[in-house]
Amino acid sequence: MTTDLEALGLAIKRAQYRNHRTMDAALREIGVSLVQWDALRAIDRMPGASGHELAVATFQSDQAFGTLASRLVDRGLITRSAGRGRRLEHSLTDAGREALREGRRLSVSVLQDLFAPLDEAQRRELLRSLRELTTEA
Repeated sequence: MTTDLEALGLAIKRAQYRNHRTMDAALREIGVSLVQWDALRAIDRMPGASGHELAVATFQSDQAFGTLASRLVDRGLITRSAGRGRRLEHSLTDAGREALREGRRLSVSVLQDLFAPLDEAQRRELLRSLRELTTEA
């Protein structure tokens, strides 16, 4: 039997939507959205990265990331400093590191619940398959 690829694509989208909705709700407890937390994670992974690099890493346009970064600066979660040329480099503040730490604490239980229907072997295979689909040649 041939797999219905449209149904497969829709199932991936539904799983992603469920993940985002559940994580966003949990993160509200610490006063950040999933988009904000994702930006904090990217800045943590890529200290001194430019806005463009962070936009790419968080699947946003440069303009959208710039707006988000401004809000994070206003909230005291990140700083931006001049780099070479017009480049702005981003880094976490102590408050940003705390929000990141608390978000990671919350995400553990959320993700355990989301993936609970799968046993460990199924989780490994899903991760392997998704990595294969998203690895660029």
